[in-house]
Amino acid sequence: MTKKERARLVTEALNREYGTEMMTYLHHETPWQLLFATILSAQCTDDRVNQVTKDLFRKYRSVEDFANADLAELEKDIYSTGFYKNKARSLKGCARELLDRFDGEVPRTIEELTSLPGVGRKTANVIRGNIFEDPSIVVDTHVKRVSRLLGLTRETDPEKVEYDLMKVLPKDQWILYNVQAIAVGRTWCVSGRPKCDACILRECCATAAKK
Repeated sequence: MTKKERARLVTEALNREYGTEMMTYLHHETPWQLLFATILSAQCTDDRVNQVTKDLFRKYRSVEDFANADLAELEKDIYSTGFYKNKARSLKGCARELLDRFDGEVPRTIEELTSLPGVGRKTANVIRGNIFEDPSIVVDTHVKRVSRLLGLTRETDPEKVEYDLMKVLPKDQWILYNVQAIAVGRTWCVSGRPKCDACILRECCATAAKK
């Protein structure tokens, strides 16, 4: 079975299980809120970020509010997401850059997005896919682990994993695969204790086939 053939079977199984409705786990009402929530999600669970942003986005209601925020106070507001000092600087700096360079709007291209403080390729692709619906693949720890075990890539570097997946996954599945693979990683393909016998992808998984 080629990687493309395996990828086709994987996406068909994922679509049967999860459907094809676009969604994101991070709660937001505006593009900038998703951008800031994604920055906060580094090394932090989505559930924790959603708990924090519930109050955070009531307190800071605009990009201007974040740009003008007291740094020490902002650190306290996001403390429970971890790495709060770096994240606070990123949020404040990102807000200032959005105002100064993009009229307060979230830019679209990956080059513009990754030029913002605290925004790497993963965060940029979250925005491109979920806000602008530009085909993009977000490689987090779940997506990388699941994709490697499925046999869709052998790479460990997230950017190289991204490029491998772009070669084998149908383009109209890129955004969907992000959320679906995360769900598989949380439910069956759990790190260190995969539930291969019960997994919906067992019939098309390279690792399960070896067991």
